[in-house]
Amino acid sequence: MVPRPHRSSEPTAAEASAWADVLVHRRLLHAAVLVPTDQWHIQDRPDGPVRILGGPTDIVALAATIQHHTRTVRPEIR
Repeated sequence: MVPRPHRSSEPTAAEASAWADVLVHRRLLHAAVLVPTDQWHIQDRPDGPVRILGGPTDIVALAATIQHHTRTVRPEIR
């Protein structure tokens, strides 16, 4: 596996919001809501607990983790 290059800047709120939308749209999360404190409240399942993420960096990291897990558990057919 080739290591990913390190980011040169922190993720923006817009980038985090785009990733949150993708995760919910693809049904990888049930909900992801940005609250006024710049935290994200996420829920994996409708009946699951609400988790609190600290900001854009945490959402982007979650998206990367989910993407990595999805690719390692279900490799693409080539």
